[in-house]
Amino acid sequence: MSLTLTLILLAAALAFTVFAGWRGAQLPNVAKGPRMVPWRFVMLLGGVLVFLLLVHLAALAKGG
Repeated sequence: MSLTLTLILLAAALAFTVFAGWRGAQLPNVAKGPRMVPWRFVMLLGGVLVFLLLVHLAALAKGG
């Protein structure tokens, strides 16, 4: 994977993780019913993806 694609995916994954964290931190609205998306778990998965992309970025910087 190229450096440009890695940086684009990293920015998108980071934005998605921040969005999921924001949604997960909101108080539940009883009038709307239960949440259908587990936002905290989605944020965790996004954080794992960000970490993997950072490791890949470090490997690209090393020259591998």
